[in-house]
Amino acid sequence: MPQPIPLKDHLAETSLVNRRLLVCAALALLLIAVLLGRLYVLQVVQHERQSAVSENNRVHVLPIAPERGLIYDRNGVVLADNKPSFNLTLTRERAGNSAQVLDTLTQVLGLSADDREQFDKDLRRGRKPFEPVTLMVGLSEEQIAHVAVNQFRLPGLEVEPQFIREYPLGEHFAHSVGYVGRINEREAKTLDSTEYRGTESIGKTGIERFYEDQLHGHVGFEEVETNAQGRVMRVLSHRDPTPGQDIVLSLDAHLQAAAEKALGGRRGALVALDPNNGDILAMVSTPSFDPNLFVKGISFKQYAALRDSIDRPLFNRVLRGLYAPGSTVKPEVAIAGLDSGVITPSSRVFDPGYYELPNYAHKYRNWNRSGDGWVDLYSAIMRSNDTYFYDLAHKLGIDRLHDYMAEFGLGQKVSLDLFEEAAGLMPSAQWKRATRRQAWFPGETLILGIGQGYMQVTPLQLAQATSLLASKGAWHRPHLATRIGDRQPTDPDPMPDIVLHDKRAWDQVSQGMQMVMHDPRGIARAAAAGAQYRIAGKSGTAQVVAIRQGERYNRDKTLERHRDNALFVGFAPADAPRIVVAVMIENGEAGGRVAGPVVREVMDAWLLDEHGHLKPEYAGASGDAKPAHS
Repeated sequence: MPQPIPLKDHLAETSLVNRRLLVCAALALLLIAVLLGRLYVLQVVQHERQSAVSENNRVHVLPIAPERGLIYDRNGVVLADNKPSFNLTLTRERAGNSAQVLDTLTQVLGLSADDREQFDKDLRRGRKPFEPVTLMVGLSEEQIAHVAVNQFRLPGLEVEPQFIREYPLGEHFAHSVGYVGRINEREAKTLDSTEYRGTESIGKTGIERFYEDQLHGHVGFEEVETNAQGRVMRVLSHRDPTPGQDIVLSLDAHLQAAAEKALGGRRGALVALDPNNGDILAMVSTPSFDPNLFVKGISFKQYAALRDSIDRPLFNRVLRGLYAPGSTVKPEVAIAGLDSGVITPSSRVFDPGYYELPNYAHKYRNWNRSGDGWVDLYSAIMRSNDTYFYDLAHKLGIDRLHDYMAEFGLGQKVSLDLFEEAAGLMPSAQWKRATRRQAWFPGETLILGIGQGYMQVTPLQLAQATSLLASKGAWHRPHLATRIGDRQPTDPDPMPDIVLHDKRAWDQVSQGMQMVMHDPRGIARAAAAGAQYRIAGKSGTAQVVAIRQGERYNRDKTLERHRDNALFVGFAPADAPRIVVAVMIENGEAGGRVAGPVVREVMDAWLLDEHGHLKPEYAGASGDAKPAHS
């Protein structure tokens, strides 16, 4: 028989349902309590913190880059300007997949793999949220059009108007003014992250680098409210940036052009100074380069061509070139001899065409192998007689010779605001022991007396030494900046003037240098022919490669880049100097014949008017065409 079906226990079922409802109610109340507790923590306990987080999600501070200060020459000619440019920026937070966006951009604009790699480097640099990164500067109209047409494929990319640096005179001031370039990773780590927010470029060389702090200015800010997609809804506050200070240089664009023309495209360097205040009037290193190439970001191919060129256009010969000065330092050696009492102007040496040290058979040759006979100080400078200065250097000794040359700034940095300057080398016995672990030999003192041997100077140092001759020992550090904003720069560490026991030595050496230019037997008389003012000058021809004892220099058997360097220094008007010029022409061979006319052309450009007449302000300092000492 079938089993009977039991009747439902309604009381038990009701009890079970009630228990379940109570559990659910308890759970619901517990969850509500947790939620209320969390709301209490967020709204009350963490109110200030969460308010700040909420505000930061909505409000952003965007930098406004300052306008870089301009650079002028002494007459107001603009050497470094700012021009408007359309630049391409990327805001990563708005781009989504930034790598994909950059790949698309590279395809749209037909860019190279190097450009694509540079984009990644730019994005890796530290930045604030929603701060755009500049990827390209100076977009062409065609590139702007391509970006606009493909904007739907390029989220986060925008074309923005900005200012970029421009050098109107291009290569003519590349080595003095310098250039700006894009901030690299190493520089970004050392810069003030606040001041350089929104700034893409920094001074790399020259005045642009030395006065970076003054030229850059101070960044401004804009506080904006954005939506969830990062678009700016409204501007909450604004602070204008402070533009950089303008800088006026002592350089003269007209004289710079005349100096470049005088050099005629030859490899070399030229410096023109005002001996009365240290102003650098012209500063030329040839060959040069176009600094505008570096502003937008130079290509690897272009940079490699400049870097690997045998003529080294990037190399600043004025400040970094180290050369044997040759006979251009003989006037300073003469000052040392006169001041120390080793010689007098009438002291004579017989020159048979060579010099021999006592108990040594080696002959130290004079450039004039037939000899000049008896020579005194004046004729020794006029004829650049090596034998006389061999003898003088031997009598002075290396220690005194080193100390006197150091007073003229040789072997040390002399400038005020040219950070690239090399120190050069003025050797001494102590230096040789420390660096070569060898004793100093008497013959090394002799060749030092004619500017050869270990001695190395920059063209700027050579110009400064000559300026000290012109100013009779008054030290004025060579400098480029004459005004920064509304102030004049000062020398924080002035050099002591050269004080001689007998001040007549200055005039005596100057007289010998004037004979170089104006005496019928002066070795550079051709360069001074027809001058309306008196010039004090000194030539120099310095060996690039050594010549064996007994051999003669043969240009036809010498490689062009192994030929002697041609140097010349001078100042004018001789009795009241207003300009000092130092010239070095690589492998030019003859200082008086090759470099001398260059000095004359530059002096004429400074001292004469457009009609070829002596300017009125220099007329009283021209001096009469008086006969030289004989």
